[in-house]
Amino acid sequence: MLTQLSINNYALIDSLSIDFSTGLSIITGETGAGKSILLGALGLVLGNRADLSSLKDTSQKCIVEAKMAIANYNLEDFFNEVDLDYEAETIIRREILPSGKSRAFVNDTPVTLSVLNELKNQLIDVHSQHQTMELSDNAFQFSVIDALAKNQPKLDSYKRGFLQLQQLEKELKELEQIQKEANQQYDYNLHLFNELEEANIKVDEQEDLEERLEKLNNIEDIKTNLSEALEISVNEEIGVQNLLNTLENRLSKIASFSKEYQQIAERITSVKIEIDDIVAELEDASENVDFNPSEAEEINDRLQLIYNLQKKHYVNSNEELLVVYEQLSEKVQQVESAEDTINKKKQEIHSVSEKLDKVADLITKSRKAAIPKLTKELENLLADLGMKNARFSIHIKQTIIYFSNGKDKLEFLFSANKGGNFGELKKVASGGELSRIMLSVKKVLSENMQLPTIIFDEIDTGVSGEVSNKIAAIMQQMSNHMQVIAITHLPQIAAKGNNHYKVFKEEVKGITTTNLKQLSNDERIVEIAEMLSGKDISESALTHAKELLN
Repeated sequence: MLTQLSINNYALIDSLSIDFSTGLSIITGETGAGKSILLGALGLVLGNRADLSSLKDTSQKCIVEAKMAIANYNLEDFFNEVDLDYEAETIIRREILPSGKSRAFVNDTPVTLSVLNELKNQLIDVHSQHQTMELSDNAFQFSVIDALAKNQPKLDSYKRGFLQLQQLEKELKELEQIQKEANQQYDYNLHLFNELEEANIKVDEQEDLEERLEKLNNIEDIKTNLSEALEISVNEEIGVQNLLNTLENRLSKIASFSKEYQQIAERITSVKIEIDDIVAELEDASENVDFNPSEAEEINDRLQLIYNLQKKHYVNSNEELLVVYEQLSEKVQQVESAEDTINKKKQEIHSVSEKLDKVADLITKSRKAAIPKLTKELENLLADLGMKNARFSIHIKQTIIYFSNGKDKLEFLFSANKGGNFGELKKVASGGELSRIMLSVKKVLSENMQLPTIIFDEIDTGVSGEVSNKIAAIMQQMSNHMQVIAITHLPQIAAKGNNHYKVFKEEVKGITTTNLKQLSNDERIVEIAEMLSGKDISESALTHAKELLN
């Protein structure tokens, strides 16, 4: 509930702070005194858009602050979701700077206007004749029936399942789209995959083949140089082997004379052993050098295949070619296994749908059971409000379609006159009738669910006499369950309030300002008497005002 509203530098208001309490609070004042300014300031602090025209003094910032007692609204989860500190007495503040920039705070934490608007919907319901059009909204009509049917736990369960079903259907649609696109490429991808699989590419194959081909292409040079190398190594007169043998013999004869000669002799022996090995390998290499035309052709063909595949797949190495092979394998396998995946997804959807159907059936049954009670209560309330012939025709029909709140279609029809035809509320009910219907609906809702603070903005326009007394009585009854604030021109309603506030204008140094004050009992008598008879208050008006207050 709203416990305090403070306004500074807004429209015609310099500065005011007013406390509110539980029960029915009445706000009265002359036309043009500034009641709409109060609502504007409250709307501003709860997230409405603002501009510099809201500032009374454009050189100073505008601040509107509302204190809300929210312990009974079960908002802890919401505060956690939007990362706000939860306080049983929450302070919401809105600032408009002279530059035109706007800032909003909840318990001193900056928030966006979207968060503020979400919070507003759970804290304050400002109801005017304009809001009566909500009566024709199907979602609102369902909410009224569901409140009487105590459907909230079932609706919460249904919504969880509905979101799960939507997600599964989205995933199925994506899978089917992927399968469709994959099928279009399947034959081509399969051809590419088989081509690479048949090629049986190895990572280091290309380098080895290129080396072998280079050897075959230079076979004559290789032969010539190997022969010459052998000649240099094994020639009887000048060959390296013979010279090393001679050197070894010479040094072995003096090795025993000195460690130095011994070490040199050993080194010569090591060199000779290495040369002998080299010569043996040269002989083997020379014997094995042979040009094989068929081998060269095979290597050429193999390398050409590798080059063509690399070019075809826009890669530069066998490693990259093998990556392509793996990707093609996945694509082919995906198509071949897609049907199983899609069937599993369809089974999941079927399972969730079955559970959802059961919850939807329970919702439908409880709605149908609640409709007679709702119809009777609304018709009785409207009869008290001067609409004795008002009748409702409300029917629920279950469909095969999953909606966000069940599977039902709702027909919510109304007739105001005896023997009249039923029709949609917005087509057959007048503005005054809609206001009384909405008041009746809010009365029913206040007894069946935790409603936020409700502000009735001149909902009594166009009624008088006994009907106004009935409207006041309904507001009083509602205030037993919630905070009700009523802006009114009717003395019968003003007299029923637990608290009475007056909006008035005054001039200070030639400047008009709007103020709000809470009236004492004596001030209430004068205010109600003035509402009865005008500025010239008669004794009979004062007497009547006292009677109304008593």
